[in-house]
Amino acid sequence: MTWHKETLEIVTRGKGLYPFTELVEACIRRWKVREGMCFLYLQHTSASLVISESYDPSARMDLEAFMERLAPEDQAWYRHTMEGSDDSPSHIRAMLTNTDLSIPVDDGRLSLGTWQGIYLFEHRSAPHRRQVLARLMEI
Repeated sequence: MTWHKETLEIVTRGKGLYPFTELVEACIRRWKVREGMCFLYLQHTSASLVISESYDPSARMDLEAFMERLAPEDQAWYRHTMEGSDDSPSHIRAMLTNTDLSIPVDDGRLSLGTWQGIYLFEHRSAPHRRQVLARLMEI
């Protein structure tokens, strides 16, 4: 077995879902891996990783709107507001989603479903540069 490692940088413009399936697929092609397991890990507490619908943009809009309703900003009961009104809600949203994903690789491609894509879900209002650790165990 061989381990392949890379750190991917996802630049965000604020809240929302940012697709990066193609960045992961490019790593797999560059490493020339045919079979294995891909692990993605996000080292942040105010963003997350999700696999979601990648065909219809309205699905992305619905997910973003849902998170806004689920953990809205400017709630009187929030205490953790040191970095602004999005501080507590961003951590709540990250807690409800994932900071890691595991995806099989078969025949040199991620084994995602037809409409699935990988997204970084930015929960902060300000732009950020997020680091995603990509690790692939080649079989």
